[in-house]
Amino acid sequence: MSRILSFTLMAVLVILFADLNAAEEGANMKMAENIIWLGHDGFLIKGENASVCIDPYKVKVKDSYPPADIIIISHEHGDHMSPDDIAKFVGEKTVIIAAKDAAEKLKGAKALLPGEKIKIGDIDIEAVPAYNINKKFHTKESNKNGYIVTINGVRIYHAGDTDFIPEMKDIKCDIALLPVSGKYVMTAEEAVEAAKTIKPKIAIPMHYGSGVVGTIEDAKKFKEWLKGTGIEVVIKEKY
Repeated sequence: MSRILSFTLMAVLVILFADLNAAEEGANMKMAENIIWLGHDGFLIKGENASVCIDPYKVKVKDSYPPADIIIISHEHGDHMSPDDIAKFVGEKTVIIAAKDAAEKLKGAKALLPGEKIKIGDIDIEAVPAYNINKKFHTKESNKNGYIVTINGVRIYHAGDTDFIPEMKDIKCDIALLPVSGKYVMTAEEAVEAAKTIKPKIAIPMHYGSGVVGTIEDAKKFKEWLKGTGIEVVIKEKY
């Protein structure tokens, strides 16, 4: 009898875990569908009760988007901290979070250093390191940020302008937004290694297609090279 009960309990647990995994995958895919790529490193994340805009740059179509509840800026470079584009998403109650150097240039912005966290409403935001290893555009000492944003229970990692850095082994996320263009950030091949280390359920390539650096071909390589890894790569069309 005890053996039968054990098998029954095991079967129930297997079904429960399967249901939980299916629910988690469903939540991740729903969130991925609600991540709008604005071009380059810019995204609008639409949650159930709030929206988060990250690094808007060269945004031409805005009419269908209400003001963002939160705007997050990874660092002070003009293709990430664009005052004109930020203004398109600012409303009366919008909260702006930025890396230290960027926050000093944005009125009312709250600065976060790597490792610091903040909770705004139901959304958790953690600043994490973003820097170059084999180039000097983004030094570790300059405290530029990547971010982990938790919205509707889904952890979204926006890597910012970065190479494949050791700190990525500690990143836990469901969805990873990773630069793939090379030159100022990691290449598509390096981004593949980063994704394999982070192990998100879904990866979305970024940092291309704006005329700054990188093309859709970098995103396609990233997707091709991650086939068979269990990581689903979603290449977003620009809004």
